[in-house]
Amino acid sequence: MAAIRKWLLAGLLVIVPLAITAWVLRLIINTLDQTLLILPASWQPDALLGVHIPGFGVLLAFAMVLGIGAAASNFMGRKLVRWGDALLNHIPVVRSLYSGVKQVSDTLFSDGGNAFRKALLVQYPRAGCWTIAFQTGSPGGEVAAHLQGEHVSIYIPTTPNPTSGFFLIVPRSDVVELNMSVDEALKYIISMGVVVPGTQGVPSAILNLDGQPTPRT
Repeated sequence: MAAIRKWLLAGLLVIVPLAITAWVLRLIINTLDQTLLILPASWQPDALLGVHIPGFGVLLAFAMVLGIGAAASNFMGRKLVRWGDALLNHIPVVRSLYSGVKQVSDTLFSDGGNAFRKALLVQYPRAGCWTIAFQTGSPGGEVAAHLQGEHVSIYIPTTPNPTSGFFLIVPRSDVVELNMSVDEALKYIISMGVVVPGTQGVPSAILNLDGQPTPRT
């Protein structure tokens, strides 16, 4: 029974990551394939070739993003982007939504942004309990005026779903900057501490024939 249990767990360690990876990739491809909806029905591959081509929407989305990025990088493109931003910022309701999303995207994707550039170790939800957080910036404006000393804005993700979490402003002296990369920190969080940074994605312990944990050296 011990051997069967070990083989079962070993099989799950192989199959589960592959199955979840395939499921996520399929979800992403199916989502990006919706880009085909911008094409007239007569221009879509299903109508032209008489066969469905999985992933064609991904290529189309990639080409669109690449083309828009190239156009927005030249002088005229930048002028058009600024004109479009100014137009949207004068439309009620749309202005509030667009400006907020624009600021977040500029922070996340611009070369000068510092969001999620540092992995931190902080005490949360109480002193003596530690968790991984990400620095998202520094408080400013009215918020900074009410704070004494240097503070940082941090995001504490939940596990195993890091897309939800908590936003906190804490004194810089209360955070510990880590040398691990953001990718390593995310793996650590998503795996609930099983995948330790520096182990090449391998769990920190394996089961022997007796079912007891054996530390990996």
